[in-house]
Amino acid sequence: MTSTLPPSSDNEAFWRDVLTRGPSFERRQRRIFKRIPRDPRCKICAAPFAGIGASIMQMIGKRPSDQSPKLCTTCYTFLARHHGGAEIECSLLFADIRGSTTLAEQMPAAQFRNLLDRFYSTATKVVFAHDGGVDKFVGDELVAMFFPLLTGERHAARAVEAAVALLRATGHGQSAGPWVPIGAGVHSGMAWVGAVGTGPQTDLTAVGDTVNTTARLASVAREGEVLVSAEAAAAAGLDPDLPRRPLELKGKELITEAVTLTVTSA
Repeated sequence: MTSTLPPSSDNEAFWRDVLTRGPSFERRQRRIFKRIPRDPRCKICAAPFAGIGASIMQMIGKRPSDQSPKLCTTCYTFLARHHGGAEIECSLLFADIRGSTTLAEQMPAAQFRNLLDRFYSTATKVVFAHDGGVDKFVGDELVAMFFPLLTGERHAARAVEAAVALLRATGHGQSAGPWVPIGAGVHSGMAWVGAVGTGPQTDLTAVGDTVNTTARLASVAREGEVLVSAEAAAAAGLDPDLPRRPLELKGKELITEAVTLTVTSA
């Protein structure tokens, strides 16, 4: 993650430029990096950290940062140097494993850990393939971000496409059933996106009501279902005739209307 934008005394203005308008070569570079094998890779620029890809990245100065191994040295240095962020229009995707407590009870701990690792790996590949960024994994839940620097203006559409692709990648819609049951939520709106933490904990994340709403949508999604808020559905250009349902989300005073998406067998 780099920027050729001129320094600004207004840190928020600088970050808004980077996150929404940033150099077009950032997106081109990321599209190239994500096609070079293999995982794990930098959560921001998609530079691979293993296999032949790692050797290529090291030649241009990209390797896992000693301070924050989930980021490459270049991206970590950028975050640490320009610590801050800005409120921008973006889209969030949350997805989590349904009935994980029961699953953990029914299998040895090592087997459950392998299931989680498979889910993490699959989700990461899907998010990167759709130009998003993995914010974090919290237990059995994926948190992913889609914003203009990574996706261009189609961040809502890419988030929805990633959510549906994740259902397919986990086996939903197949006759044998999913190898892990998940539900997901997608929402678009204003959120603060930027660098948080200090030292080894410095990371890129998103905070605000948009993030919380996405989490609530995912929490009430049924197995094999993506709940897309009306805002995200409109921004993504989804068919207005798709099934919808009103939701009473925890902590929300008003009813939230969501489009429901599922996948069918091929």
